[in-house]
Order: sequence, then structure tokens, then C-alpha cells
Amino acid sequence: MTSERPNAMQPVYDPRGQVTADAQPLAARVGSLEGLRLAVLDNSKWNAGKLLRRSIDALARDAGFAAVNYYTKESFSKTAAPELIDEIVRDNDIALTAIGD
Repeated sequence: MTSERPNAMQPVYDPRGQVTADAQPLAARVGSLEGLRLAVLDNSKWNAGKLLRRSIDALARDAGFAAVNYYTKESFSKTAAPELIDEIVRDNDIALTAIGD
């Protein structure tokens, strides 16, 4: 059976939606890792933790961090609690996180 309008255009819906966000400046790069306090934020996914531990081991060999402070998010599917972010900012100079799926 043929359509009454065989060459008619069919509507196409874009499932991506639209996201609007204000542009945020990137943090300035540090000149050296020597003596800095590193925050490590684990998003609680198994592979992220493995990736972070290996990254810390590799970095710590050469970096000379003053401290490495490890934090874990409550859940990978939620943003970090504002109190946790405040603690990381207050007690550290730089931060490392990973997804690791």
C-alpha cells in the first residue's frame, strides 16, 4: 500500500534538547606540583577508584606533594555535596578526579 504523499518530509525530533550555561574561566595552571596538597575525588565507581590510585602512584613518584587527601562522593550519579566541595577547596591546592567507565 502506498502513502498519499510518498515524497512528503517527515518531522525529525532532536532528542538532545538544549542546555544553556554561563561560560566559566578555567583555573590557572600551576607551575610545579612540588609541595602542593592534592585532593583526589573518587566518584565511587569501581574503575574510577582503580584509575585514581594508579594515577596517584605515578604522580607521587615525581611530584613531591606535601599531602594527598582522598575524598569519596556519596554516589557517582549525584553531584558532590557542597560541604565536600568546600572542604576540598579549603584544604587543598589542586584536585584530581576521574570517571573510569
